[in-house]
Amino acid sequence: MADVVLLDLWVSPFGQRCRIALAAKGVAYEYREQDLSNKSELLLRSNPVHRMIPVLLHGGRPVCESLLIVQYIDEAWPVAPRLLPGDPYARAQARFWADFVDKKIFDCGTRLWKCNGAALEQATRDMIEALGALEAELGGKDYFGGEDLGFLDVALAPFTAWFRTYEQCGGFAVAEHCPGLAAWADRCRGRDDVASALTDPDKVYEFALTLKEKFGDK
Repeated sequence: MADVVLLDLWVSPFGQRCRIALAAKGVAYEYREQDLSNKSELLLRSNPVHRMIPVLLHGGRPVCESLLIVQYIDEAWPVAPRLLPGDPYARAQARFWADFVDKKIFDCGTRLWKCNGAALEQATRDMIEALGALEAELGGKDYFGGEDLGFLDVALAPFTAWFRTYEQCGGFAVAEHCPGLAAWADRCRGRDDVASALTDPDKVYEFALTLKEKFGDK
C-alpha cells in the first residue's frame, strides 16, 4: 500500500475536499474508488464507526471525516499554502463557516433534488439565503482565505460542481443572486489544484437525477 491512500467516491464533495487539499500541498497519493453498496473490507476496517468515505490512510493509520482530514493534511504537510490561518480567531471563524457549509449548503442541496412543491420552494429560498451569507463572508476578497486558497475555500469549492444541479432543481441562478460567489467559484475552478478534483457538473446533475428517482419525494 502507498504511504498515502484516499478512500473516496467520485461524486462526493466531501472526498473532493481532501483531493483539493492534497493537490494544494503537492502530496502524492493513491486514490481508491469505493462502492458504497458493497463496502470494501478496507473501508469498514478503517472507519468502523461511520463506515463512510472519505478516509485518508497515512502510513496505514486512518483519519476520518472530511474537515478533520483537511486539517490533518494542513498540519501533516506544513508547506504553503497553509489552509488554516495562524491567528486563533481567524482559525475559529474558518472552522465556523466550514461547519455552516456542512449544515446548510449540504442540507439545502439535498432538499433541492429530493423535494417537490412547497418543500422545494422553501429549499430554494433557504439555499439562496445560505449562499448569500457566504457571499457576505467572502466580501471583496479573492478567496475566503485572502489572497490564496484557505480552509473555507477547500470546504466549499466542491459544492460548486453541484451549483448546476441546485439551479436546475430550484429554478434560480447563483450568479444572479450571488455574483461575487459565482465569480469566486469561477476563480477556484481556474486553479489546477481545484479543477483536478472537481466532478463535471453535467455528471453531477445526472447523478442527482438518479438519486431523485430512487429517493426523491413522490
